[in-house]
Parts: sequence; C-alpha cells; structure tokens
Amino acid sequence: MAKKSTSKKPAFENKEFFEAIKMLEAEKGVPADFLLERVCNAIVTSARRDYGGESIVFCEADPEAYKLRVYVRKNVVDEIENEYTDITVDEAKKYDKKAKAGDIVEIDLDTMKFGRIAAQTTKNVIRGDIRDAERGMMMQEFRQKQQELVTGKVQNIDPKTGNVSLEIGKAVAMLPRGEQVPGETFREGQLVKVYVVDVRDGQRGPKAMISRTHPGLVKRLFETEVPEIYDGVVEIKSVAREAGSRTKIAVCSKDENVDPVGACIGPKGARVNKIVDLLGGEKIDIVVYDEDPAKFIAAALAPADVLSVEQDDATENACHVTVPDNQLSLAIGNKGQNVRLAARLTGWKIDIKPESGFYAPRTE
Repeated sequence: MAKKSTSKKPAFENKEFFEAIKMLEAEKGVPADFLLERVCNAIVTSARRDYGGESIVFCEADPEAYKLRVYVRKNVVDEIENEYTDITVDEAKKYDKKAKAGDIVEIDLDTMKFGRIAAQTTKNVIRGDIRDAERGMMMQEFRQKQQELVTGKVQNIDPKTGNVSLEIGKAVAMLPRGEQVPGETFREGQLVKVYVVDVRDGQRGPKAMISRTHPGLVKRLFETEVPEIYDGVVEIKSVAREAGSRTKIAVCSKDENVDPVGACIGPKGARVNKIVDLLGGEKIDIVVYDEDPAKFIAAALAPADVLSVEQDDATENACHVTVPDNQLSLAIGNKGQNVRLAARLTGWKIDIKPESGFYAPRTE
C-alpha cells in the first residue's frame, strides 16, 4: 500500500469567507454544508485547469476552524510519465523528507493564486447553486402542501387581470381570477385560505396551482373545523361545489353514536357557519352518505322530498327519481343547480319526474 504524505503548509484561513457562507444560510435558508460543497467543487474545477484536467485536485472546508484547504495528490516516481500526476523522489522530499517511489504526497496550493478567473467561476457557481437550492427547497415545500389548505398573505392585486399574488411561506403563488370565488374582493396584507391543487416545476422555478373554487377547499375547511373529521370518526365521502353559490357534502360516521351531519353543523350551527363565512356566504348542504345508491341519491337531492329512485337498466349509473309535484322545482333547483350538484355528489345521472309523470331533463 502506498504511503501518503502531506506538506506542512498550513490550510488557508479566511474567517470572512465562512461568515459569509453562514449569512447566506440564514438569509436564503440554504444549508451551509450544501454551499461549502459547491464552493469546493468550483475551486477544484478551476484548479484542475492547471493540471491538465487530471482528478488530482482536492478541496476541504472546515467551517468550525475557519479553514479552507486546497491541495493536489501526486504519485512519487523515479521517472515521470505524466507531468501533472507524477513527481520525482527528489521533488517529493521537499514536502516529505521520507518520501520514496510508490508513495503519494499531498501538496497544498495557495488559494490566493487561483486568480480572477477562479474567483469569478466560484462566484457564478455559488450564485447558480443558490438559485437551484432555493428552487428545490421551494418545490419540496410546495409538494408537502399539495392538496392541502394553506394560508397566504395578499402581496398585490393586478388591476387589469384581477390575479392576486399570495405570499405562502418563503414562496409566492398566483391566485388567478378564474380560481377566485365570484364576487369576492381582496386587499393587500389580507390573509386568505387557498387550496393547493397541484405543483409543477416550471422554467422559473416551482409553480403552485392554487384555488379558492376547488371542492378540496371545502373538504379541508371541514377537516379543520370539525374535530370528529380530523379524528377519523366522521368521514367526508364526496363534495360537489359551485363556488360562491352552493356546495353539497356527503358524510358518514364510523361510530353509530355520532351523528355525522350534527357533528359538521356543530352547536347552534357554529362549525358550518364559520365555514360559510370563510366562503363568503356560500350555502352548504350536508347529507348522509349511504352505500345504497337509492338512499344516497334521495339524500343528495335535499331539501326536496323524494318518493322513489329507480335505476335505469339501459344506462350505467343512471336513475329515475320521482318527487311530489309541488317539490319538482325544489328538486331541480334554480337553473338546475340542485339536481346538478346531486349528480356530481353521487356520481349518478339523474332524471327527475313529478308524481304526475312528466320527466325533467337528465342531469349529468
């Protein structure tokens, strides 16, 4: 095994350099170890140019001692074959008096001699890696919040498009006009709850797709406000929503002693009213989920009474619902909204007819 010797030249000390790294860590949230690794890589890349690109240059950083050491490893030989990687015995003895052929010597380099090119290269690499690191950390932070409810602070509002920039943690996300509840307004500095629909990696960094209209927003709000849902006693089976107007939510209980609808409504309606307020007055119908499609469909059409639900054997997941004549408009709802939401909530195509026998149009 080859003997390895090192020169006695002390490692380069630069307290300001390491303090700058710590400052970047504090300001940018990028780990110092990550930054130091990139700094060393940049120095090695630059220094290798003086050694024919050979992989004999090494860089070690000791932030605790404020020391940065750059050195080359050379093979001690009787006759040089590669001027970059080899060193004669006589030359090696300048660094280690006991050096002999077959050994490896480490020769410290003066970091101050890398010059302007090395410094600029290091600077550029550090700058680029900070951006990459920030981008990666933002991506990770957003992905952890995917399909979750988050609170953002209104940064600014575009007067032309109506799009709202929200500060979420250390990142900024755009709430498009189309993902805002119709009629709602925002002001700078306002705290707004949004639902993170998806996270994508774009050319300018991670992009979070956020929404105030997504059904997931209502689901997460109920999970936040209803302890029984958070604890898993009450389960949300499905949500159908027309943002700013009306939402239907289907729930069931895993404990026969717990009323799922009552739990969601809360004492004197406190829980559901708080959610309604957060949604700007949006109406919310809470219905009991049932494994029996007929019972579930009947419940989903509330507040209308349902006389019967008959499955359409010719079409998958389609049914005919009969309601009292005086309940027909209630079952259909304003502009078909009630039956439309019921269809989305249950996943069934619903035809409604009055007891007298005239069908209403099918709702997908």
